[in-house]
Amino acid sequence: MFLSEHLSSLSVLFFWFLSNTYSLAAMSMSMSMSSSSTKGFIFYLLSASSLAILSTFFLTQYSTNEQQHFYSTPSLNLLYESTTHKVWPDLEFSWRLVLATVIAFLGSAFGTVGGVGGGGIFVPMLTLIIGFDTKSAAALSKCMIMGASASSVWYNLRVPHPTKEVPILDYDLALLFQPMLMLGITVGVALSVVFPYWLITVLIIILFIGTSSRSFFRGTEMWKEETILKKEMEKQQATFVNSRGELLIDTQYEPLIPREKKSPMQILCFNLRWKKILMLMIVWVSFLLLQIIKNNTKVCSVWYWVLFSLQFPIALVVFGKEAVKLYKDYKNRLSTGNLECICEASIEWTPLHIAFCAFCGIIGGTVGGLLGSGGGFILGPLLLEIGVIPQVASATATFVMMFSSSLSVVEFYLLNRFPIPYALYLTGVSVLAGFFGQYLVRKLIAILRRASIIVFILSGVIFASAVTMGVVGIQKSIQMIHNHEFMGFLGFCSSQ
Repeated sequence: MFLSEHLSSLSVLFFWFLSNTYSLAAMSMSMSMSSSSTKGFIFYLLSASSLAILSTFFLTQYSTNEQQHFYSTPSLNLLYESTTHKVWPDLEFSWRLVLATVIAFLGSAFGTVGGVGGGGIFVPMLTLIIGFDTKSAAALSKCMIMGASASSVWYNLRVPHPTKEVPILDYDLALLFQPMLMLGITVGVALSVVFPYWLITVLIIILFIGTSSRSFFRGTEMWKEETILKKEMEKQQATFVNSRGELLIDTQYEPLIPREKKSPMQILCFNLRWKKILMLMIVWVSFLLLQIIKNNTKVCSVWYWVLFSLQFPIALVVFGKEAVKLYKDYKNRLSTGNLECICEASIEWTPLHIAFCAFCGIIGGTVGGLLGSGGGFILGPLLLEIGVIPQVASATATFVMMFSSSLSVVEFYLLNRFPIPYALYLTGVSVLAGFFGQYLVRKLIAILRRASIIVFILSGVIFASAVTMGVVGIQKSIQMIHNHEFMGFLGFCSSQ
């Protein structure tokens, strides 16, 4: 019990240190970007999350006696154990299934377009409408995110980059964020055992409201820039001077160097980078093997912590290799006066900015582990913040989520955490929704010539997730208070 309490305190302090370091790094980054709104956003996250975590320390000390009474009372102990039991409704045609299908389709379609997955919508839908227990709902949401992400990635692989002759998937950013995202997911799953439910709810609401507001602000800026650009292009097309100095009105003219048209198969082959995909697969397989072996090991044993710790060097080696490459390329281009961006991100690849990306990846994975999502609620807005255009940000975030969500699906399948019929049905719905969402939004962008649509969709999905998760979390927290349940931090080993 003593070891369990110390482990829970260390994990909480680790999360608090991580969030503060993340915020300070982001603050420094925002200073270099000269954005007052970014500074306010970081200050909001830092102050609100610190206040929530520190208040939980107070509740932990205040409610220690209530925890002992809670576990020693037979009736409440039975109630606590019943919440961990599986609740798997039968797959039968009903109004609940129809409503859940509609929500799943819309959530998957818009979630993958925004690059956030939609786990914040799926988990409440599965618990409130269909009636699954929380753990099974989180596992099924991973299946849905995996299906929607896989279909979106396949669609995006057959789409060219909107402005450059490069793949629409930024593999450099994927290699930078994917290992840290997977590492963060394992940390988030561990913290979900220690953190009280009300604290998880509060942190998610704080984070989601902040990121949705920031994304909406970003989308508004992009909308204004697109409006100015459209007006300038209309003026150029309306008035054009030919080689003899004659003024031509409403003249249609072709660009000097027309863009080469490629077939879908040529675009697919061009967008694939097999060496980098192989590296991502190696990370995926390594994490999967460690998770399988760890799940078959006694919790809190020596081998358990050895296997848990091995995830850190794997993630850091792959991240470090890609970070060194970006840093060297940045220095070389800077020395030669080449101001062209190394990858899709427009930031300077200094050590501080690289560390910022590492912490954002871990924070995104941690949120994914706490919530049961793929981590896109952090990765999607982050890619936009560092200057990635919406089409590439959406495609890259969805590509990274496909790896993280599929890892969880395989692990949950081996642990028998979700019913196969529901998993197949909801995954199928999400696959179709992923294709539909990508097709619809690409058409809208082509017609309206506004990529900011993706940013507004991202902001809307995150805000909807904040509302749904907030309503469910507040309802459950009120029930816990009514039942006089323990509201502080739990011991990691004793809570398994």
